[in-house]
Amino acid sequence: MPTLFTRIIDGEIPGRFVWQDDDVVAFLTIAPITPGHTLVVPRREIEHWLEADTDTLATVMAVAQTIGRAQEKAFGARRVGVLLEGYEVPHLHVHVWPTQSPQDFDVRRVDHDPDPDAMDRVADALRTALREAGHGAHVPG
Repeated sequence: MPTLFTRIIDGEIPGRFVWQDDDVVAFLTIAPITPGHTLVVPRREIEHWLEADTDTLATVMAVAQTIGRAQEKAFGARRVGVLLEGYEVPHLHVHVWPTQSPQDFDVRRVDHDPDPDAMDRVADALRTALREAGHGAHVPG
């Protein structure tokens, strides 16, 4: 059975994509710690990051770094957080989110009911920052 992320990647479930290439996608999480919180996910299902080959990990982390730089620009982030956990969805993914302080690393602060219009604006801002950084070929829409 495909994972939730595979279903999003395949278009069965909507997602606010900010990056797409042949190997990796990135989309906003539905439960952000801060506005702009993005998941970087390989297209191929890999249950645990320890099962990924080094090339896949390198590709995922390179995209995560690109997303992080765009988050700095789009949201004026002082730092960018990164987390690999994989408990809720058994499909390798990297959380990347803009931060202003150490309090932005408190996962208990997740917004479980973000405003859809605000999420659309955040996705647009991140896409714009990625395009301005020269990554337009990977930015959908």
